Amino acid sequence: MGIVVIGDVFIDIKGFSTSPYIPYGRNAGTITQIHGGVGRNVAEDIANVELEPTFVSSVDDDAMGEDVIRKLDRHKVNTKYMKKVKNGMGTWLAVFDHEGDVVGSISKRPDHKWIEQILDEHGDEIFKDADSVAIEIDLDKDIVKKTFAYAEKYNKKVYALVSNMSIAIERRDFLRKTECFVCNQQEAGILFSEDYENVSPEDLADILLERIRSATISKMVVTMGDKGAVYADENGDKGVYPALKVDVIDTTGAGDAFFSGVCIGLTYGKTLREACAIGTRLSSTVICTSENICPRFMPEEFGLTR
Repeated sequence: MGIVVIGDVFIDIKGFSTSPYIPYGRNAGTITQIHGGVGRNVAEDIANVELEPTFVSSVDDDAMGEDVIRKLDRHKVNTKYMKKVKNGMGTWLAVFDHEGDVVGSISKRPDHKWIEQILDEHGDEIFKDADSVAIEIDLDKDIVKKTFAYAEKYNKKVYALVSNMSIAIERRDFLRKTECFVCNQQEAGILFSEDYENVSPEDLADILLERIRSATISKMVVTMGDKGAVYADENGDKGVYPALKVDVIDTTGAGDAFFSGVCIGLTYGKTLREACAIGTRLSSTVICTSENICPRFMPEEFGLTR
């Protein structure tokens, strides 16, 4: 079963300005449409390290949905637990400036009832042989609740990331049950009601250790863009992992790739710092292309055995 990923599929429509972006004017550029969604990106990132994850999700019952499943199948993602239904996918429309940063976006979320239905029908067989579980913590609450119930039943570790922190802050009871929670600097500030914009990575590592201990979160990693990532666990292990210097084309999917690397590392026996190293390498290969996912790697490149 590999790592079980529970999350959404989106179609990403992205516009790139080819000259300095004008906020209130017309901008010449290019437009691309690709498969996206946090859960889908994570599933494909894990698959691209030849680890054959299982994806629990839904797609539209049309040619686009079929194309999503076909691509995941080619990348050795187990798509047995994906449904083809009406409104099974979301859409993300984004505009990027000439430096590759998002300057505006609109998101339409899919109908999540289908994921809950999959868990109701197949939860035991999905979870009993899973290596671990990765979930978007801001999915519908009933989905998250059932995920943790099955994980507890079969003694599986859960790794969580977030798309909407305003929803996630209401899920602190679930965050306490995660093996590791990964978010970015701004999201961490929302979670702990603090402003980390001008905090150095070294100082944030100290702060993070204090905050996860008081919040009883086992492990947490906070990404800081070109400043790297800070990590801490409740036993006192903390530190900063530096970012790799690359030319930025498009940052979309970089956070998903980083999370995938952390999830892979911790699932298959690496330390938290070693897991951050895997995440850093995967994310660095995403931001220097216009793709949402990392290229193919062999697990042996990260010291992993299958």
